[in-house]
Amino acid sequence: MDKQTLSFQAEVKQILHLVTHSLYSNKEIFLRELVSNASDACDKLRFEALNNAGLYEDAPNLEVRIAFDKAAKTLTITDNGIGLSADEAVANLGTIAKSGTREFMSKLEGDQKKDAQLIGQFGVGFYSGFIVADRITVESRRAGLPAEQGVRWSSEGSGDFEVETITRPQRGTSVILHLREGEEEFLTAWKLRSIISKYSDHISLPILMQKEEWDAEKQEQVVHDEWAPVNKAAALWTRSKSDITPEQYTEFYKQISYDTEAPLAFTHNRVEGRSEYTQLLYVPAKAPFDLWNRDKRGGVKLYVKRVFIMDDAEALMPVYLRFVKGVIDSADLPLNVSRELLQESRDVKAIREGSTKRVLGMLESLADSEDAAERAKYAAFWKDFGAVLKEGVGEDHANLERLTKLLRFASTQADEGVSFADYLGRLKEGQDTIYYITADNLAAAKSSPQLEIFRKKGIEVLLLVDRVDEWMLSHLYEVEGKSLQSVAKGSVDLGKLQDEAEKKQAEEVATAFQPVLDRLKEALKDRAKDVRVTTRLVDSPACLVVEEGDISGHLARLLKQSGQSAPKTNPVLEVNAEHALVKRLESSPQFDELANILFDQAVLAEGGQLEDPAAYVRRVTALLTA
Repeated sequence: MDKQTLSFQAEVKQILHLVTHSLYSNKEIFLRELVSNASDACDKLRFEALNNAGLYEDAPNLEVRIAFDKAAKTLTITDNGIGLSADEAVANLGTIAKSGTREFMSKLEGDQKKDAQLIGQFGVGFYSGFIVADRITVESRRAGLPAEQGVRWSSEGSGDFEVETITRPQRGTSVILHLREGEEEFLTAWKLRSIISKYSDHISLPILMQKEEWDAEKQEQVVHDEWAPVNKAAALWTRSKSDITPEQYTEFYKQISYDTEAPLAFTHNRVEGRSEYTQLLYVPAKAPFDLWNRDKRGGVKLYVKRVFIMDDAEALMPVYLRFVKGVIDSADLPLNVSRELLQESRDVKAIREGSTKRVLGMLESLADSEDAAERAKYAAFWKDFGAVLKEGVGEDHANLERLTKLLRFASTQADEGVSFADYLGRLKEGQDTIYYITADNLAAAKSSPQLEIFRKKGIEVLLLVDRVDEWMLSHLYEVEGKSLQSVAKGSVDLGKLQDEAEKKQAEEVATAFQPVLDRLKEALKDRAKDVRVTTRLVDSPACLVVEEGDISGHLARLLKQSGQSAPKTNPVLEVNAEHALVKRLESSPQFDELANILFDQAVLAEGGQLEDPAAYVRRVTALLTA
């Protein structure tokens, strides 16, 4: 065939402009695409050679070679795979998004598909070379054809391409990139090696480059004729678990996470079914410094057929598991043409759900283990990551029950590690409610006056002190049929835990104290929504509570600290009619002043801040000097 000049099919000029300027977010991806295509070609040869071993000719070892020429400003990617005939070069390289791999896959039937290790579905990968090259030359010969039937294809990506017949003794394909001005960084061995290590390290074929040594006399790197592999050519996650040592798992984790410590736990599984994928997931031992930055890109590394696609595949792991590191390798995920962005699909959803369940199962095995050392691992995990895991209560309703079992809290009986199962196992006879209190810190929660009646009766109360707790509780209403109740909201109804004599006495005290309550309501009408006799205080004179449905004081403070405005609602003041300070109210000539002091003390006791501290100091001083 004499040299022919042909036109690309479709409106190639505009499309190539899109490919080279808009399709990819970073330049180096072109090498990943071309290496993947070379690997595809070798996979095709291996498959076709099952029925025709002669296709191997005199080169049975499949490989990919990468070379560069600084003087000529060319970068060459060569494979000894299936190669192209002249007709195939025109058909496959002359049409945008014409994927020879996809056509090849369509010809396979039944179980053969499982044996063909093909990337597929990435029609424009070849054209990514125009990101860095102003001209691409392809020299190829299809396996089984004579040397005289080689083909040379070349184009500047401007709408036309040239095709001619050449003599090519070796089968396979060489893609020669004539780099444009400013792309000289891709003519250095260290840059090419780093890209291959990042994107193509786990391709099963050896990727070879010529060895370089430093010549002290010439003061430069000298290239030798000897070729050496630059990729490991073996994906750890594709190997059998029985062939991998714990040390290898740990080393791989450190490599992908840049962590210096061993992981707390990991899980390695192959999932088969409608979606087939392999997952190797790790839980770190320590929280990263940016754990609380929900805007930070997080997620696992995504591979397709052992080829690196993206670093943080957020679509494959929920945000509340953003601390999980690892690899997911799938053969059939839908990708957009640039192979950089996942498209939402049933396959993506299935992998996300499967991976979430696997991580939760890994945590459950630690939390429920009979081995004290494993339970200690979970305790360490909870200390660093528990507050993040709580986000899942509101975000992942499908796994709400499993997440609820993993939650741990402090309580009035233990400073940490109390699960709902522990709490329910210690319920008082007749108790049908799980009681809790939220506070800014553990000390404030423990000293809250709202706990006094519960301590007196020996009823355990959960102490929730994480900033996320208030939000979490808006999504968690009951556990195993037991409702959750804040001890700082509404009136305390202990139900069967309070005998009739106590209820009768409380009613009598409230009736007798009504005149004082009326005066308190008038004195505090601008500050308190209501004033009533308490059933929850034992030693303290007063406390603040809010009505059911109103925003708690703790949440209001959190919103204010984050720069948000909270709905303005006055709290309810509950007073202990048996307390000496409250009894003094009735006969005090400074009733209004004392009433405001009582309210201010209740604000301070719950961890709040006074709107007018100077007025409080003035009132206390006047009282002390009276």
